[in-house]
Amino acid sequence: MSFFDILAMVGGLALFLYGMNTMGDGLAKLSGGKLEKILEKLTAKRIMAVLLGAGVTAVIQSSSATTVMVVGFVNSGIMKLNQAIGIIMGANIGTTITSWILSLTGLEGESFLIKMLKPSSFTPILAIIGVAFLIFSKKEKKKDLGTIFLGFAVLMFGMEAMSDAVGGLQEVEGFRNILLMFSNPILGMLAGTILTAIIQSSSASVGILQALCATGAVTYGTALPIIMGQNIGTCITAVLSSIGTSKNAKRAAAVHLSFNVIGTSLFMIVFYTINAFFPFDFLGDAAGEMGIAIIHTAFNVMATLALFPFANLLEKLACHIIPDSKEVEVDNEFKLLDERFLEKPGYAIAQATSVTEKMAQLSRETLLKASELVFKYDENTFKEVCELEDKVDQYEDKLGTYLVKLSNHYLNHKDSQTLSVLLHSIGDFERISDHAVNIAHSAKEMYEKELRFSDKAIEELTVFRNAVDDIMSTTVEVFTEHDLEKAKKVEPLEEAIDYINGEIKKRHIKRLRKGKCTIELGFILSDITTSFERISDHCSNIAVCILQIHENVFDTHEYLDVVKAKDNVAFAQEVKQYQLLYALPGKKSEVEE
Repeated sequence: MSFFDILAMVGGLALFLYGMNTMGDGLAKLSGGKLEKILEKLTAKRIMAVLLGAGVTAVIQSSSATTVMVVGFVNSGIMKLNQAIGIIMGANIGTTITSWILSLTGLEGESFLIKMLKPSSFTPILAIIGVAFLIFSKKEKKKDLGTIFLGFAVLMFGMEAMSDAVGGLQEVEGFRNILLMFSNPILGMLAGTILTAIIQSSSASVGILQALCATGAVTYGTALPIIMGQNIGTCITAVLSSIGTSKNAKRAAAVHLSFNVIGTSLFMIVFYTINAFFPFDFLGDAAGEMGIAIIHTAFNVMATLALFPFANLLEKLACHIIPDSKEVEVDNEFKLLDERFLEKPGYAIAQATSVTEKMAQLSRETLLKASELVFKYDENTFKEVCELEDKVDQYEDKLGTYLVKLSNHYLNHKDSQTLSVLLHSIGDFERISDHAVNIAHSAKEMYEKELRFSDKAIEELTVFRNAVDDIMSTTVEVFTEHDLEKAKKVEPLEEAIDYINGEIKKRHIKRLRKGKCTIELGFILSDITTSFERISDHCSNIAVCILQIHENVFDTHEYLDVVKAKDNVAFAQEVKQYQLLYALPGKKSEVEE
């Protein structure tokens, strides 16, 4: 084997790994996080979990990726450990699909159908279609499909390059001696384990083994223990991903490792024990691509069938390996923002949205409790408001960091829009809670100084509070339900709130002139009304952002100018309706005029 043959083999391996990664990414993007959501929701029954694990892994072409996601699910509390076991079992079966696809290179025959089934025939067609989709299509799904086709084409070209490069190894005595050494079950298993652990993909290591079959020097006796070792080596990815996670997440990785080690050990013991008394003649035959695929699939199916009834024992074993400690694990409400999900951006967006919705509810709760203090002060409620505001600050910090990391990954158009909304909204929700705390401090100041608003001022503030509560509730509903019709109601209400704010200030000046109010109370009133008004501004920001993203308008001022234009009769009527709905005492007739 010459130096250039080695270069060709290494280059083929690089193309193979790149193609597999590209195809997997394309499949993940095309699914848009839907596959992960299916895994999350439909795993109550273990047999269903096995089937789903096999199906999802067959689609994304990686048992490691599936297992890492499962570790993330368990770590975030989305999935229980006993649910994860079935998925892990199924993932081992699903990963065998790659070896079957690669086995098509070994097809022989002269018929047109047989020739077209060979990757060397249909791969160029897929490559052309993939390039066409990427260059000429404007639809995200077609571009993702083009990425999948190109990834597959590159993978197969890499496979063929490896096969061609190693073709001459059959005549190299040193290569034959190495393969003969690997026919020793222990050494062969270790070789498969180490290779797979290095490249972190059992599908890729099986593909390399299938490429070596082109030499004709790889026997089934050599291939079988290597395949066994590959199933153990693939566990390294899940083990590494579990570092720094919760105990149950570590146990999920332990289940994956113990399942593969026990399954492999049982198979090796039973197989070679039988072989010692009744030798299997096929072990000396040259292995083919199809034969490798059959062995790979048969082992994983048999291991799953054998250990499926003992799934609960695997769970107990994992709990024994990772025992409970006396320290109680703190429930982390930010576990949904697991960095393992970043590799599947569509699902990560969904999790970030869920956390932001919780943040929105907390902001609303902070405002409600703070506004109550204006009318009836309570020290415990004041402390609750401050605690809620601190929590909202934490949400902004965690979400902001996570979303920035997420923005560095490829996102389809829809997910990119959602990310933009989230980045804008978390800042506004945080500022709403800040203004709520300002209202709470104003109420505390009044309580400590034994000050009290007049009955008329209280009536006016009650109307103002109700209007602000309405716009806040509507905004939260808009954000959580993605209701565009409700979003259009926010801006008219915000205009009405601006009107209320102006009217209250005018009335306060009149009372001040008549000596019915003090300057000190006036300052406090101004602080409260200003906070109310600014809260409505932030609600408007959120609703406008959602509408802008939906309508692909990027200039906020231009958008609002269009909405608030003098000739927009519908908008003016809605503003008028809200002014009537939240008319200040004695002002309803004036609004109607």
